[in-house]
Amino acid sequence: MSIDLIKRILTTISRHQMLRAGDRVGIGVSGGSDSVALLRILQELSGQQGIRLAVLHFNHGLRGADSEGDEQFVAALAGQLSLPFFSARENVAGLARARHLNLEDAARRLRYGFFAAVARDRRIDRAAVAHTADDQAETVLARVLRGTGPAGLAAIYPVNGHVVRPLLEVRRAELREYLNKLGQPWREDASNQDRSRLRSRLRHEVLPILERQIQPAIVEHLGRLAALSRGDEAFWKALTRARLGALLEREGGRLRIRCADLLNPFVNEDPLPGIDFPAEARLAVTQRLVRGIIEELRGHCRQWTADHVGRVVYLAEAGSSGSRIELPGVMVERSFDWLCFSPTDGETKGYAAACADANSAASPAFSHLVELGNPGESTVVVVPEIARRFHLKVVDWHVWRSDTGLDNVALDRDLLNLPLVLRNWRPGDSFRPKGRRSSRKLKQFLRMKRVAVSDREGWPVLTSANMLVWTRGLPVANDFAPRPATRAGVIIAEEKL
Repeated sequence: MSIDLIKRILTTISRHQMLRAGDRVGIGVSGGSDSVALLRILQELSGQQGIRLAVLHFNHGLRGADSEGDEQFVAALAGQLSLPFFSARENVAGLARARHLNLEDAARRLRYGFFAAVARDRRIDRAAVAHTADDQAETVLARVLRGTGPAGLAAIYPVNGHVVRPLLEVRRAELREYLNKLGQPWREDASNQDRSRLRSRLRHEVLPILERQIQPAIVEHLGRLAALSRGDEAFWKALTRARLGALLEREGGRLRIRCADLLNPFVNEDPLPGIDFPAEARLAVTQRLVRGIIEELRGHCRQWTADHVGRVVYLAEAGSSGSRIELPGVMVERSFDWLCFSPTDGETKGYAAACADANSAASPAFSHLVELGNPGESTVVVVPEIARRFHLKVVDWHVWRSDTGLDNVALDRDLLNLPLVLRNWRPGDSFRPKGRRSSRKLKQFLRMKRVAVSDREGWPVLTSANMLVWTRGLPVANDFAPRPATRAGVIIAEEKL
């Protein structure tokens, strides 16, 4: 065992608090040199670190017999080391087609999904994967070439949730030398030689030229740049997370923010009292807020470039209501003074994910029959499609009006034909609120109220014999409003579930 190599790996583990005594660590092993080296190194260190190990292998099924050979090799190696072995295989190509992803991204999603499932089901505390300093350098370069912003330079994180990367500060060549000294074989993936892939060209052509002819320490320098960027990113994330908590609104599976708040997030609050905060810095915060919204919605900003962020900012600055742009995994729509963000690839996270999951089988279209009780009684109608509960209370009209002074929010009970129908608004619906001389399309009222197009489909209305008598945010229908002879009124209130 190389003492220097192990010391540096231990330093990485300690610096980033990757492992704790008593942890059960699942090691992602593909069969390649990096992951086999990680397995052998952690096996050697398991006693010293007080950790228990398991071997995890995900069969991508993309290389036919070679994929089967990889799984058999890893299973045999786990057996030789007397370690538990867990494997899975999924239809990577099918996911790529369904989600319009490249194979690499689809494979990564399924692989990390497998790690998370094993961690949950087998009580594994950490998933260790074998990214190296070379992988870090390749990732930084690839992101620069794709037009990343400062956040993208942070590249691969040493710790990301339950995933840890103990080899992130050592070179691939060192690991192969270590394996050769052990006499430990590994599997070669022929697809890594495919020069049509950007990462392969960076690995086999670009970085070697830079290292030989321009800067021998290019890999170390790019790794240092990533580390410095992570520190900056941590500061910005803390700052923007606080603002998003105050400015971001959640509706179902989507998120929205006022354009003015996105463009000038500190108009009512100085983020760093006593320090001048120039316009350039405010733009930087705006850009970070956009990325923060995407991370909140999808859990990551992969495939997002500085150009994508800039297009969102421009939509907030100059977009017209109803205009929209489709970006990686997200649809962004300008709705009057708001920007609305909706996932387009099925990925949601956090609060947005919980709402999306809860409503996954529901549609904004709904229709519920409503009966009314006697004076003093309430009828409760739960509408899970829009996560609302409606209360229709029958009141003594004269007493209620005397107590409240309100006369445009109640219906005349005796003018209603039961059962009523509580449903969503539909194109063509017309409505004449109390005090207006004629009916207008409800769509016009919703536009006047600046209701987002995406919200209109689930906008609630109450009908009596197919006539609209009530809708959210407007006076009751003129022909069903209380009269001097009215005895019982109907008051409608709604609340979130």
